[in-house]
Amino acid sequence: MAAPVPPGAPRPGSNTPQAPPPNYVPNIRGTPDGLADNMQNLNLYRPPMTSNPVSRPPPFGQPPPFASSAPSQGIPGPSPSFARPGPPPGATVRPAGPPSGPPVSTLPPNLGPGRPTGPPPGQPPAFGMRPAAPHSSFSSSLGGAPAAPLSGVPPPGGSPPARPLGPPPPPTLGARPSASLSPSPSPFTSPPMSAPPPVPQTGVPSNLMSNGPPAFSGGTLPGPPRFPPVGGSMPQPPLGPPTMRTPPGPVAQPQPPYPMASQGIMQPPTSPFAAPSWQMQSQQQVAPPPPVPGPSQVPPRMYSMSPPLPNQSMTTTISPAVGQTGAPLVGPSKIDPNQIPRPSPGSSVILHETRQGNQATIPPPATSDYIVRDTGNCSPRYMRCTINQIPFTADLLGTSGMQLAVIVQPLALPHPSEEPIQVVDFGESGPVRCSRCKAYINPFMKFVDQGRRFICNLCGFSDETPRDYHCNLGPDGRRRDADERAELCRGTVEFVATKEFMVREPMPAVYFFLIDVSMNAVQTGATAAACSAINQVISDLPEGPRTLVGVATFDSTIHFYNLKRALQQPLMLIVPDVHDVYTPLQTDVIVPLSECRQHLELLLESIPTMFQNNRTSESAFGAAIKAAFLAMKSTGGKLLVFQSVLPSVGICALSAREAEGRTNMSAGEKEAHKLLQPADKAFKELAVEFAEYQVCVDLFVTTQTYVDIASISVIPRTTGGQVYYYYPFSALSDPAKLFNDLRWNITRPQGFEAVMRVRCSQGIQVQEYYGNFCKRIPTDVDLPGIDCDKTFMVTLKHDDKLQDGSECTFQCALLYTTVYGQRRIRVITLSLPVTSMLSNLFRAADLDTQFCCFLKQAASEIPSKPLPLVREQVTNLCINALYSYRKFCATVSSSGQLILPEALKLLPLYTLALTKSTGLRTDGKIDERSFWINYVSSLSCPLAIPLVYPRMVAIHDLDSKESEESVIPSFLPLSSEHISEEGIYLLENGYDCLIYVGEAVSPETVRRLFGVASVDEIPTLQHDNPLSKRLNEVVNEIRRQRCSYLRLKLCRKGDQSGMLFYSYMVEDKSAGGYSYVEFLIHVHRQIQNKMTS
Repeated sequence: MAAPVPPGAPRPGSNTPQAPPPNYVPNIRGTPDGLADNMQNLNLYRPPMTSNPVSRPPPFGQPPPFASSAPSQGIPGPSPSFARPGPPPGATVRPAGPPSGPPVSTLPPNLGPGRPTGPPPGQPPAFGMRPAAPHSSFSSSLGGAPAAPLSGVPPPGGSPPARPLGPPPPPTLGARPSASLSPSPSPFTSPPMSAPPPVPQTGVPSNLMSNGPPAFSGGTLPGPPRFPPVGGSMPQPPLGPPTMRTPPGPVAQPQPPYPMASQGIMQPPTSPFAAPSWQMQSQQQVAPPPPVPGPSQVPPRMYSMSPPLPNQSMTTTISPAVGQTGAPLVGPSKIDPNQIPRPSPGSSVILHETRQGNQATIPPPATSDYIVRDTGNCSPRYMRCTINQIPFTADLLGTSGMQLAVIVQPLALPHPSEEPIQVVDFGESGPVRCSRCKAYINPFMKFVDQGRRFICNLCGFSDETPRDYHCNLGPDGRRRDADERAELCRGTVEFVATKEFMVREPMPAVYFFLIDVSMNAVQTGATAAACSAINQVISDLPEGPRTLVGVATFDSTIHFYNLKRALQQPLMLIVPDVHDVYTPLQTDVIVPLSECRQHLELLLESIPTMFQNNRTSESAFGAAIKAAFLAMKSTGGKLLVFQSVLPSVGICALSAREAEGRTNMSAGEKEAHKLLQPADKAFKELAVEFAEYQVCVDLFVTTQTYVDIASISVIPRTTGGQVYYYYPFSALSDPAKLFNDLRWNITRPQGFEAVMRVRCSQGIQVQEYYGNFCKRIPTDVDLPGIDCDKTFMVTLKHDDKLQDGSECTFQCALLYTTVYGQRRIRVITLSLPVTSMLSNLFRAADLDTQFCCFLKQAASEIPSKPLPLVREQVTNLCINALYSYRKFCATVSSSGQLILPEALKLLPLYTLALTKSTGLRTDGKIDERSFWINYVSSLSCPLAIPLVYPRMVAIHDLDSKESEESVIPSFLPLSSEHISEEGIYLLENGYDCLIYVGEAVSPETVRRLFGVASVDEIPTLQHDNPLSKRLNEVVNEIRRQRCSYLRLKLCRKGDQSGMLFYSYMVEDKSAGGYSYVEFLIHVHRQIQNKMTS
């Protein structure tokens, strides 16, 4: 029986009061200000754009966004000011409920009629804008009033938290204006690889908005038409790219959208890497599409590209000797390290149209900065394919040695300058779908018989058009209203779900916080840090009566709290039975936030004091999450668990496998991978039950010991949640990151009780899904929680031959509930050309997506196979693709040259980096490797490469790099040759940020950066000199791009931290593998062996 105990009273069985430990800081409220304190002065939560209050000039000659634009009709209100990729923005002010009024599909006035097939002369794009200046007003999340930005760590554009953790931001961190962009001098001269041509200056239409989580209306719609209205009275200027130089070669005429275009050369994207200095090999030319009768017109192409030449090279050749490129000397072991491919990202923003001239365009690299205009295919942020042309048979795919897969990130954050996703309401009938395969209406469905029937582009079935959706066809065979309906001209659209998509009423937003109060958690400060973070994010939870909250704590027993308003103070209810768990007073444990805010804040401030003398070291983690689940079972929701020690009592108790999680011993190498598997099936069975009732679990592991992440992470992975790992937890340096991570977890665009399915054209079928989800039927994945950071890999296979020259479509449908209880269906469609030519596959290969698949497949294999086997499999994936290119596509006959396809020239480097990464090394702790596997499971494409090949920049000379356009200076190769002991370097991999201080660094440099005379005295505040300010700008920009707080770690040569830093020098030879040059030689030899065998 649960015994009520007031929060302030001693608990039964507690020992006599003792002084708290020296490092215990109840409700940490101070303003730690040094490097070891995470550099809180670096303002993670500054507004999502530049680090200077002074507006940076926009990149394309357009004024910065307006501070007070009104939403266009048909666009669901301004969305939050999340930058893309954005910092973990602080919460924006959420109104008490969704805006009223029926959603309509009318496109905003800035969307022109028609998918442009040719630009009007001199017409600029109407969408390229920088984000607003940091201290301008920010729109509310769903159309509320603008909120003033705040100082300190907490949010831009949000209401102030109760107690900010950090000091106010430094007054001015000067950002430099963008350098002017110049066009390529001639159509035959390749421009700098990432500099787009200039765009004529134009006024920004006042109806553009930044795009964030969609803000859609809800409630009963006051009699909307069965199908959305078309047209509108607002002027719609035509859209199109700026006037381009005519490419050489035959002039082609864009074709109507439905008859498939003939096979042609796909336009390569702007590479983010420096122009290659290697010998370029010509290769087989692909015929351009035949001209179509009609007026002559130049086919449009990507803004950022020079025109493709008729026989444009797609090959990089690395000569095996130092000297003039292309001159093979004796022996394959003399590769010049200065000639080998390395990443060299450009800083210019790429403008990308998803289709041009009725052909798919190759997307820009996932790691580049780009702005998308959806002209039929979805943005590559939402879905990317490993190859942007689809092989027409399984044999051709097998010959290529590449994998066919798509990476799907359904709620990805868009760039602030991109158009919002349109919401379409078809009324009670629901969206138009194919009656055979259930695909949703999209721009590639072909209407025939004067619009009375439509042919599904996935299965080919012909359906009758609903009577009130009928529209006559134009002379080009398209519906006359196609460009006025989002579902017929956009690759990504969101439909209002009807009753048939609901098994119950949409669930409320439920947030349940479960806090470890065992002795270890209290003494390390983890309990206080968790309570402080929760207390500060309460103000960021969605407003309104549908938001419910609950709190429980646990050690060897479970303690619930009655938060009813009628009580004078929260009442503790203890559940001592951790084997047969129950929830007391279920109706009063989870209550509306509006009714318990004061009680909740009082409770969170009291918990660290209540348990400060706790001497219970056991943890009933399994029983606690089961009890919390029982309380949430009727509604579902988010369960946020703060865990510090190994679960040791009650259901799902664990033992310390691999004593204290020490590193693997060589004697146990063959069986070491089994420690990365769950200890038993108990957590999996529990997780499946959680998923069935729509409970999503996020796990914050604040520990200094082994906690068996391999076992407990099964719950977040199965329920669509996430694991956060703070090891070793420090009460000084980690509370700021914990707070930022928790805040981003709650405020990022997200949904509940979701189901996702990917459909493909006939001839292709889904083989397997990878990610954080529960799968109960083969075709769908269940997602109790889904957010903008979650990414899924979907592998594909042929089940029939495709028609060469046709198009193959992939469609992802995500059914989910918004935080305001609206049921939505997000439909993401990508249509790519089918080819029978192997050279086209290599020309259209997507390096970032292919490597992301390598990474996810390796992570999924690690727990079940010995590491040497996994490393060998990864290396073979790389070798097989390069061998295929060498054998079937390259024209160079010299066996002494390593020939790489231009699109995949960095694949060997990233493959080598992967084989040396945390998950594939044996010298790391078991929990660290388990966390790495979990982190990779839902990792997005833009973060995949930095995880294994981080960015390294020199920061001792930042003030000498003022002329660089980017805030972040040029990257250095990850080799110790590029590290001087007289320098200071910053390295970041999207999760951690290391600062390495050389042994012989100048005291003056240390003083200017950190304000102290020697490295031993670091940490300290930011100082008022240009070098220190530039460092702060760089770190802030990295955090903005990575959507993560990235705690900083100081590294010095000769100790463990220095070894950690040097472990990222993946181009060096190490005990774990080859140097980069040696690996290229190894790959070259393997290819030669295959050629001769």
